[in-house]
Amino acid sequence: MGEAPAHIVLIEDEAGVDRLESRTRRRSPTSPRRRCRSMRRRRSSTACASASRRSPDLAPTTSGYATTNRQAAVKQLARESDLVLVIGSRNSSNSNRLVEVAREHGADSYLIDNESQVQVEWLEGKRVVGITSGASAPEELVQRLVDFFRNRGTDDVRELEVIQEDVRFMLPKVIRQAIAAGAASA
Repeated sequence: MGEAPAHIVLIEDEAGVDRLESRTRRRSPTSPRRRCRSMRRRRSSTACASASRRSPDLAPTTSGYATTNRQAAVKQLARESDLVLVIGSRNSSNSNRLVEVAREHGADSYLIDNESQVQVEWLEGKRVVGITSGASAPEELVQRLVDFFRNRGTDDVRELEVIQEDVRFMLPKVIRQAIAAGAASA
């Protein structure tokens, strides 16, 4: 949504379907097929399915496993933290949603690009600070934020593992065959 806000409608509930229909009527019949993305599965998957039935140029999609897993982890992190800092881009719906989820589950939360954006007043009265990042944020930024807190005297740093990720992505068949052929000829 941050990249093309004029071309995207986020459907979170049934009310969003009406907004979508009014935009769909203005589209050219030769326009490419659009995607109906369900970012908040429980509330929006029904709305997304409804919109797809009403507007045949939509192709439904849902959040990927990494996004879903991060949101589940942030729920737990927020319950155990006074403050949750999310490293990510302002135009990342994934990162913005992590901030929302943390707030919904009881923690103050802010979206930052890096450790230099931490404001001292956010830390006042906070005992436990949770750190997470959007899916595309480099791990180096997370480590720099952890180091920021260590340099301020934090000595108790723990990793919270909520979901064991064991998804493996297969190489395309053509590449696997080429590797096998190369190994056989060696």
